[in-house]
Amino acid sequence: MTLINVERIKLFSTRSPYWCLIAIVVAALGFATLFGLIESGRAAITYLVLRGTSLGMSIFMVLAALSITTEYRFGTIRNTFLAAPRRPTVLLAKTVLIAVLGLVVGTIVALAAFYLAKGLAQSPLVPMELNSGDDWRQVLGYGPLFAIAGIIAVAVGAIVRQSAGAVAILLLWPLLIESLFTLIPTVGEKVGPWLPFAAADKWVAPSSSISDLFQSSNTGPTPIQGLLVFAGWALVLWLVALVLLQRRDA
Repeated sequence: MTLINVERIKLFSTRSPYWCLIAIVVAALGFATLFGLIESGRAAITYLVLRGTSLGMSIFMVLAALSITTEYRFGTIRNTFLAAPRRPTVLLAKTVLIAVLGLVVGTIVALAAFYLAKGLAQSPLVPMELNSGDDWRQVLGYGPLFAIAGIIAVAVGAIVRQSAGAVAILLLWPLLIESLFTLIPTVGEKVGPWLPFAAADKWVAPSSSISDLFQSSNTGPTPIQGLLVFAGWALVLWLVALVLLQRRDA
């Protein structure tokens, strides 16, 4: 707990986390407001309303990556390793802090965006309600996604160790790299849906029945599979980061 508290103090001792959190809120609530007001909210569907929250997840990854790359940039990582020589413990403390923060932030902004759009929409084509497990998953599912995305960002930050490079990778990965991969003949169509961020999107996508959560699909992973694939990618990247962290000089 001491290391986690130290990492919390270091994280919030600069302005960048606060600006990132503000940007996440603006993105999430901005999209919700837009869908809630256009044509009296006719397009206010939960999945679409929360697209701003998905954008906020990309911003949260920037925050997570900066939590470790800034230490390399200013050389404070050496002091951290002198105070806590067990490097895996340091990386674990950073990861736990970011994951918990992501879980809280993702859950709060998703709920706020949902209820804002619901309050603004006067005549939605589909009523915005939280009556079923599927409805709740589409909203509260962003909490786990933020947490796992934070783990991926910490891992990428530890591997790259440069803020600009890590941020570029994290922003281009879901928006460009995975999109271009799907254009590869034959392979792209089969593998593309199983890439991390494409799979993560399945977790918050609507399903027609409870069986769709578990049964295999020809078009990619089910919601449960999507979350597990996303978590699996995070685990692999984190282990790679851990190995490199122990082998390389600070």
